[in-house]
Amino acid sequence: MSKRTMGLLLIALGAVGMVVYLAADALGIGNRAGIGWKQLPGAAAGMLVVLYGMWSAMHEWSRPKVFFHINGHFEFQM
Repeated sequence: MSKRTMGLLLIALGAVGMVVYLAADALGIGNRAGIGWKQLPGAAAGMLVVLYGMWSAMHEWSRPKVFFHINGHFEFQM
């Protein structure tokens, strides 16, 4: 799986997590009306996952290739 695909998957999972945490009362898994204090850290964690997914999808993760020549010089190639 490519890093871009993984980033897009993280964006989707984070967004679903945020919606579930913020709509917990409407979905019947909360215990009172309104957004409670337990829902905010969950929504914040979902937002962090979305942001990390966006960063991961936008940046290519590539390690530079290092070649060692016979004459003793290193050559870096991205």
